[in-house]
Amino acid sequence: MGFVGAIIVTFCVFGGYLLEGGLLHVIIQPFEVMIIGGAALGGFIIANSMGTITSSFKMSIAAMLGKGPDKKAYLELLQMMFQLFQIFRKDGPQAVEKHIEEPEASEIFKAYPNFLKNHHAVEFLCDTMKITLSADLSQYDVDDLLDTDIKVMHEEEHKVQHAIQNVADSLPGLGIVAAVLGVVHTMSYLTAGVEKIGEMVGAALVGTFLGVLLCYGFLGPTAGKIGSDIDDQGRYLAVIKAAMVALQRGAPPLVCVEFARRSIYPAVRPSFEEMDTATKELKKAA
Repeated sequence: MGFVGAIIVTFCVFGGYLLEGGLLHVIIQPFEVMIIGGAALGGFIIANSMGTITSSFKMSIAAMLGKGPDKKAYLELLQMMFQLFQIFRKDGPQAVEKHIEEPEASEIFKAYPNFLKNHHAVEFLCDTMKITLSADLSQYDVDDLLDTDIKVMHEEEHKVQHAIQNVADSLPGLGIVAAVLGVVHTMSYLTAGVEKIGEMVGAALVGTFLGVLLCYGFLGPTAGKIGSDIDDQGRYLAVIKAAMVALQRGAPPLVCVEFARRSIYPAVRPSFEEMDTATKELKKAA
């Protein structure tokens, strides 16, 4: 929905300007864009590491195109964990090793593409099961381990959000810089006539306009959407964590996925009946 919002912002701002009689060519000022965009990009590069810069572009595109996990994605996650835990309880740890060692080749994981394409979630689940199978960990150890993993992941991802928000916050100021430079340039044309001076002052003010618009209409909301995406990803991992801790506690698979289901936001949480139907279908298929 991100691109839809960007289209609405663009249409309403420029459409309203045109409807009130404004001339579009007046606000097309490539040099103003160069000053603001170049300064913002340069400052962004100065302030951040290459890893953060690369992740910023990736996460910005994902924020504009993607959406958080929906009910279907969570239901698939619960089904997948139930099926995996069933094998673990029925056939022993050795039976799940082939699945967690090579998740891309696992018939279980391949049946749930929404989960398999989430590389963070795959590593989160598989690495946790690997360590629980190879070491004697208590449920509290697993709880602390997963909390640490989620915390570190969030800290890294929030660097990207803060980097983009910092650029957004700088844009109004950079717009003023562009406007001031335009006014300075206008000072050398004071004898050129009112129309010429008015045109040049108008072009200078476009810099302020662009800086404010880019900040509050585009980059600021993008940073906010990235933050929301990070929270959604954290919730997805928290659901896996709830099931893993319950499994380590010795709970049966159905109880494990119920702990996980209760960890999902109510707006996208599958109902108990939906979960019950899904697990019964898996039992029949087995």
